Amino acid sequence: MPLLTDVKVLDLSRVLAGPYCTAMLGDLGADIVKVEAHQGDDARHLGPFRDGESVYFAQLNHGKRSIALDLKDPDDHATLLDLVRAADVLVENFRPGVTARLGIDHASLNAINPRLVYASISGFGQDGPLAHAPAYDLVVQAMSGLMAGTGTVEGGPTRVGESVGDVIAGLYAAWGVTAALFERERTGIGRHVDIAMFDSLVSLQVTAMSILTATGALPGRVGNRHPVSAPFDTYPTNDGLVAIAVANDSVFARFCALVGHPEAANDPRFGDDSSRTAHRVDIEALATCWSTARTTAEAVAAAEEVGVPAAPIWDLAQALASEQATHRGLVEHFDHPILGRTPFLTQPLRFPGSVPRVPGARTSPALGGDRDTVLMDWLSRAPVQAGQPQA
Repeated sequence: MPLLTDVKVLDLSRVLAGPYCTAMLGDLGADIVKVEAHQGDDARHLGPFRDGESVYFAQLNHGKRSIALDLKDPDDHATLLDLVRAADVLVENFRPGVTARLGIDHASLNAINPRLVYASISGFGQDGPLAHAPAYDLVVQAMSGLMAGTGTVEGGPTRVGESVGDVIAGLYAAWGVTAALFERERTGIGRHVDIAMFDSLVSLQVTAMSILTATGALPGRVGNRHPVSAPFDTYPTNDGLVAIAVANDSVFARFCALVGHPEAANDPRFGDDSSRTAHRVDIEALATCWSTARTTAEAVAAAEEVGVPAAPIWDLAQALASEQATHRGLVEHFDHPILGRTPFLTQPLRFPGSVPRVPGARTSPALGGDRDTVLMDWLSRAPVQAGQPQA
């Protein structure tokens, strides 16, 4: 049985961070009901499109159901409150202050369902001097320190290719929700979970933080190399590039033998990781001389044979086509009435010996198309009164 079976989630979020969170929960068995305005989630209007349908929206919202409500309309607002009484989780990513104006903030909903786990995702969190500032992924990457440390010395700061501010916040939100659900099993009481994109990206920078703490300075932009290990970079081959990662003495000794200079393992300039980094230019010359005489495939095979971590550089299509991705089941499919058979990226958690994910993925919902079934499924039991635990 999927791990989150019978968990009811109201998804009031739009576009990416919140829907990514609820997609993770849905893949683990939760019943996800998207509460959309009558014009729909903004992602329904974002490309790429095929036959007028957003592939982006469909993949991100597979397996969910949709109900369209105008939260400023008294009847629709009352319907939402009825759903809240039956819900286990609510996820929203309005700008702070909006939910209070709509009467659906945590305090208001906690009063009618104390068991509700309420997750708020925003750019800068629910409090602080920037709490009400608008935030997109580019803005948060720029302000978090991540962009300043991404790119080459010669170039300017570079945004990470994917919208990691949204995606990482969505992952943290899913983690926070499940932690709060676990706590609720012991206390019977839900919790407000506050997730900020800014906080999420700052928290990722553990290597840069250690360097800042130890030296008072930051590594800056170092391209593909590692700031405290060498050789740890991409190197040219005669048909492309190979990534080589050496991060301890024993692997360095194997690397020296690989590139035809076993004596370098005993060179005092290369005695430890810090020394190798200080003399990385000499080490990288050895790596480059060796790699340029080989194809990428030859370089990877030779490194693998002696136990030196190395890899080709794959794009997403190559990664998904790999035997490893197939074996791990990283792509599943659903049948969409317009898009046809559509692939999507699954949540990556694996629980050996169990069936954590929902078998037979459902398609993404039509806007408001599940109102009747949602109301019947969720409201068939008597609503829970404030202060009373659910059975």
